[in-house]
Amino acid sequence: MSDEREILSYEQFGVSIRELAQSISDSGYKPDIILSIARGGLLIGAALGYALGVKNTFTMSVEFYTGIDQRLPIPVVLPPIPNKVDLTGMRVLIADDVADTGATLALVREFCQGHVAEARSAVLYLKPHSVESPNYFWRATEKWIEFPWSNQPPVTPHPK
Repeated sequence: MSDEREILSYEQFGVSIRELAQSISDSGYKPDIILSIARGGLLIGAALGYALGVKNTFTMSVEFYTGIDQRLPIPVVLPPIPNKVDLTGMRVLIADDVADTGATLALVREFCQGHVAEARSAVLYLKPHSVESPNYFWRATEKWIEFPWSNQPPVTPHPK
């Protein structure tokens, strides 16, 4: 893997969300619910909710990445798992930060299948080798992406 990175700033994040939301709106799709894939998709789902005027939001926690280009063999859904009854008959927009392998998007789409009226997905970044193609994406890249919310280690208490 190359050391070259795609770096997203908070300012560019604001621009990317508005452009992504515009493409969703222009397509005529009007979701009833935004289902954010945690953790990376939380900010995307919340921002899309505001941009699209969708107040009903859900979260589904899926663990896959353990480090830079390091992942579990398959994505794993972590509790609490959304109740499918709450999604039944709804138009759902699945939101995530990146479709890299596509395995996480595929898992969440399969979770929704047979319960929702329609599920579409939106991500900021699409990797060309993704096995799951999102319905909407802002930019395609082969680089590792540094998001402004995850490019630094967690904060710790200051020494006393």
